[in-house]
Order: sequence, then C-alpha cells, then structure tokens
Amino acid sequence: MHWILLRGLTREQSHWGAFPRLLADAFPGQQFHLVDLPGTGVHFNDPCPESIAAIREKVRHSVEHIPGPYSLLALSMGGMVALDWAQHVPAGEIQNLVLINTSSGFSRPWHRMRPGAWPRIARLLCRRELFDREADILRLSCNRPVGLDTMKHWYSIQRQRPVNFRTAWAQLKAAARFRLQPERPLPDALLLASKGDRVVHWKCSEALEQRWQWTLKVHPTAGHDLPLDDPEWIIRQMKSWLPR
Repeated sequence: MHWILLRGLTREQSHWGAFPRLLADAFPGQQFHLVDLPGTGVHFNDPCPESIAAIREKVRHSVEHIPGPYSLLALSMGGMVALDWAQHVPAGEIQNLVLINTSSGFSRPWHRMRPGAWPRIARLLCRRELFDREADILRLSCNRPVGLDTMKHWYSIQRQRPVNFRTAWAQLKAAARFRLQPERPLPDALLLASKGDRVVHWKCSEALEQRWQWTLKVHPTAGHDLPLDDPEWIIRQMKSWLPR
C-alpha cells in the first residue's frame, strides 16, 4: 500500500521529523511518500491556489508517478486536502484515511481556528526574524518541551525553502472557505485529535465522527502537532484501527 502524507499550513515534508521513519518501522512492506502542498517544500517557488479543490488537484498531479490506490495520512489543513480528495475521485482510489487535528465546514468557525490562536498566527506571519518565528510556531503547536535542535532544524528548513507571505495568505483563505460535500466518502476513517490543541478544537474531529460515524480517538494532552508531541500514540491507534 502506498501512503501519501500531507502536512498543514505553511509546513512541508521535512517538518514531519522522525515520524515517517517510525511509520516505516511500524508497518513493514508499506510505502510512505512525503508530499508537499503547492508553495511549500520542493514546490516553494510555485504559487499556491486559494481553494482546497485546486490545491488537491496540484497534489494529485504531483503523485501521478506513484501507483494507486492510495492511503492518506494528513495533518490539519492537509486533512482538508485529503477529505476533498476522497470526495472527488472514483471509488477505490482512496483505501484508508487517517486525519489528524483537521477541521471542516461542519464545525463552528471558533472551533476551526480557536480565538486565542488568531492574534498569535497574525503576529507570526508578520514576524521577520526567522528563528524566533519558527520557535514560536513550535511553541504554539506543540505541548511537549521542544529542544533547541528542533528549533534550529525548522529554522534551517525555512532558510532553504522559504514559504512566502502570499502562500501563507492563500492557504489561510483556502482553509477558511473549505466546505465538504454532504456524502460520506468512505465507510470509515480514523480521526485523531488532541485535547490540548490550542489551534484547532478537538470537537472539529468529533463533528466528523458524529456526521459520518467514523472512528475517533482523542489524545488527552498533546498539542496541534500530534506527530511531534506523541508519534508512538498515533502508530498505536493506526495498528488498532487498520485491521478493521
């Protein structure tokens, strides 16, 4: 099985850290492909569309060389792209869907972006000192202590493949406008949420669970970047759910 991993707002494949290696060790025989959204990572020079549907088409085009069907594991805004993908492809193209701290139009606006996060994100987008900005993003999205090595690594990513303000603004607009179709795209999906998420309320995942009777597991303490805060917990949930 080929898994496509999608990151969130202004983040790229290198921000997964050790998580892809842990996945490969936990699921031998399965292949995990780290795919960047337009305007980030290997596509940092490309313009980013202002709709999730257009971003989804760019992503699908970038994985055409990977044989399907696919399984999708996606975080935050990447989860919106994954949901939209699952709703707009022929049956069978998407086999498994694992969504981490994502949101949709089924949720209240103040749950999709918690009120306390808005001013912090606005300040981050305007901040010019790269190291301090990346360190503040980590402090907002993670609840476990973040080491200096991780801060330096994120700073290095931004220096090498900078995400510009236009991309960040386009992604914010695309996420804010995102609406799902009412039809359930898959009989089941694994929804993983964090009670300690200070960016997206965990009830956004609960809204998807209640609407489509999908499987929801909630981490009691982790922050928005659950793959950094507790990757082993994610893997345990996947191992329990995948043999369904």
